[in-house]
Amino acid sequence: MTTPLQIGFIPLIDAAALIVAVEKGFTHAEGLDVQLVREVSWSNVRDKLNIGLFDAAHILAPVPVASSLGLGHIKVPIVVPLTLNLNGNAITVSAALHAAITAEIDGDPLDPMATARALSRVVAARRRSGGEPLTFGMTFPFSTHNYQLRFWMAAGGVDPDEDVRLVVLPPPFMVDSIAGGQIDGFCVGAPWNSIAVDRGVGRILHFGSDIMRRAAEKVLAVREQWAEKNPQTLATLVRTLVHAAEFAEAPDNRGEVARILAKPEYIGVDASVILRTLGGRLKIAMDGTIREGNRYLLLAKEDTSSPDPLQAAWLYAQMVRWRQTKMSPEALKAAQNVFRPDLYEAAFGRSHKPQMVSQAIGAFAGPVFDPENLEAYFAALRAGPGTP
Repeated sequence: MTTPLQIGFIPLIDAAALIVAVEKGFTHAEGLDVQLVREVSWSNVRDKLNIGLFDAAHILAPVPVASSLGLGHIKVPIVVPLTLNLNGNAITVSAALHAAITAEIDGDPLDPMATARALSRVVAARRRSGGEPLTFGMTFPFSTHNYQLRFWMAAGGVDPDEDVRLVVLPPPFMVDSIAGGQIDGFCVGAPWNSIAVDRGVGRILHFGSDIMRRAAEKVLAVREQWAEKNPQTLATLVRTLVHAAEFAEAPDNRGEVARILAKPEYIGVDASVILRTLGGRLKIAMDGTIREGNRYLLLAKEDTSSPDPLQAAWLYAQMVRWRQTKMSPEALKAAQNVFRPDLYEAAFGRSHKPQMVSQAIGAFAGPVFDPENLEAYFAALRAGPGTP
């Protein structure tokens, strides 16, 4: 007898564990009959999870926190028993904006502080000339993409709410939007940055791991009530997805994984683009320049899979910083409780998986993040050069 599960996902490489688990038969072998449902927008995934059309979902790490706190939509308690990946985003800009930043830069173009300060000078010049504000795409208001863009801009003195426009676009729509001139840049997950480069319409400026060394990007999310009613099914699903993530990250399996993910029903792009991404080798410029980053996308290594309440606290702090909610010790605690290492550990037994230990976010600028003293964290950010 098998247990049927409906799981929503967005066509991104960081859905690899889910897709591989189904395609390689890992779920079937564990008695799970998983139907993956491809969606186009994060709001669709969130809403179908919240109302019970999905049993689980591949979703942006901040969304379960926002849903559990009732931010931006109805309040539905969601828990995260598994992190599907750390990092994996990139900031891509148009050729015109890249040229403008390059003309203003003072320092290493791979240094986010140097590019952020150059962006600030570009923004100021546009304002003086009466030009329209630059427009950047991100995938959702409650997304790491939004917070990474804002963190980068603010570090250089750009107020992302006053000096530029930030617009929400589904990941597959980013490339056409920059090609059509509707946006000047975007932050999105793989493979869409690489697709923009391959089409000759964008240049990758920074990997997300340049902004944050360790950032929870996508997670497996389930309703808290569902988790309580189905503990064995959830434990089996978590174990199966960890196995699939380890398979997907193994160098010898990358070619097969790339071919699986490239199928039209999943991501539907050339397998060679996916293969480069899995190896952390991204073509960043139209002239074929390759940049390698061993932290670009983490699927299983470095204890990626265990959900870290420190990450949830950081995401909540960004919601407070950017006025999506007000600071509350009770809300901070509730946010941290969304990420559930106990559920992850229960899936394996503590004798097999060591207890999770929080690891630093590793932001490129600003104070070290300490969830025990958020007021001091915010004060240090406000005191930083150019931070709104």
